[in-house]
Amino acid sequence: MSFVRSWVQRITTPSSRHALGTLVFAGILLGAVGVVGFGVSMKATNSNDFCLSCHELADNAGKEFEGTPHHSNASGKQATCGDCHVPREFGPKMWRKIRAVGEIYHHLKGTIDTPEKFDEQRMWMASKTWAFMNANDSRECRHCHSEGAWKLELQSEKAQEYHSGALAKGKTCIDCHKGLAHKLPPGIREDAQIEGIDF
Repeated sequence: MSFVRSWVQRITTPSSRHALGTLVFAGILLGAVGVVGFGVSMKATNSNDFCLSCHELADNAGKEFEGTPHHSNASGKQATCGDCHVPREFGPKMWRKIRAVGEIYHHLKGTIDTPEKFDEQRMWMASKTWAFMNANDSRECRHCHSEGAWKLELQSEKAQEYHSGALAKGKTCIDCHKGLAHKLPPGIREDAQIEGIDF
């Protein structure tokens, strides 16, 4: 009990209160700087400028993206790399960022540093992305394309037919919409993809 009494006396002296106040203020300040810095870094690492700073992506995926409906369209809405490849929810986003360490490894190793190597690995990269999107019910697509806001009657006849059938069968976006932003891997038939999609 005497230990507690002496400890309380020590921390209640004016100099101790000042030191404690300084520590609390410094902790709050560091915490705020950390939260803001974390938010800024998350936003920056989801940008096209960041993603396309690696020449492997700029020379391949970046060039393929130009001219696609997700890059330029009548509505002026442009998707970023992060819109399609990074979840918005905190937990899945952090898991995706952790998985990105593997991409840094392949960048350093030179796995896809030429167009030829990129094409050799295209099926492997696409399959991983498609599996990820299929497992999460195309969550990233649905941030912009909400089926609750669809007006099927305003879509083309072909889109109406496919979308109503897909909904009835419990399909997810990526089951049919592959190759919208990047070239399809060799062996995937382009005529198997749905065309004429209105954005």
